[in-house]
Amino acid sequence: MVSALTILLLTGREFRKPTIWVSPSRVVALGGSVTIRCEGWFQSMKFFLRKAGHTNLHVRSAVADGAVGEFPILSVSREDGGSYTCDYRSITDQSRWSYLSDPVEIIVADPSYPKPNITLSPSGGVSLGRWVTIQCWGQHQGMRFVLNKEGRHFPPVDLDRFGALFSFSIMCQEDGGSYSCSYHSRSEPFTVSYPSDPVELVVRAAPPDFTHANIARLGLSAVVLLVLGLILAEAYYSCPRGAP
Repeated sequence: MVSALTILLLTGREFRKPTIWVSPSRVVALGGSVTIRCEGWFQSMKFFLRKAGHTNLHVRSAVADGAVGEFPILSVSREDGGSYTCDYRSITDQSRWSYLSDPVEIIVADPSYPKPNITLSPSGGVSLGRWVTIQCWGQHQGMRFVLNKEGRHFPPVDLDRFGALFSFSIMCQEDGGSYSCSYHSRSEPFTVSYPSDPVELVVRAAPPDFTHANIARLGLSAVVLLVLGLILAEAYYSCPRGAP
């Protein structure tokens, strides 16, 4: 493996940004444990974990025989929720740094927030192109609600006296599935309630469109009738007069 120092001398550039992820999940219960991992491109690196809005650094060295720095949080508090990035530098040449990683978030689930209620309308299934509305409400006022579905992002909605409403159009079969919602205060966006019970959105398959098939069949029938008419006409006029 080419050393990091050699690469720096050849290119004169900073290291490529590392990859960052949270294990086992970015949503963790209050008091639970979580580990932030940062993976660079070379060994013998020192990693730095940075939290948005904080100036202090949590410094860790890369794990033995690898290029991954680990940052365990053994007992998660409300203050541990937030957005994190990481970067690294060579232990032997500390004058060059990597670019910052993409951000990753830790969301703290607080049991003091009772899980919200959720309803789906219409509830019996919906066809493509139709609109659905999901309503969420809880026991606290002045909250901001988030609609949760794997693989899809919804902007948060502030609670009013009727609850938080999420309305959207069904564009494809993948819009179906399990939805839940959670909420947080406007001042603590990374401390959320436990999710609501899920609701299942069923997307009905679009009925088959026979329009084009029916037009094709009518056209074919017309051609067949025309050919039969021409054959009968030719037979009539080709027959000699007085012939039986």
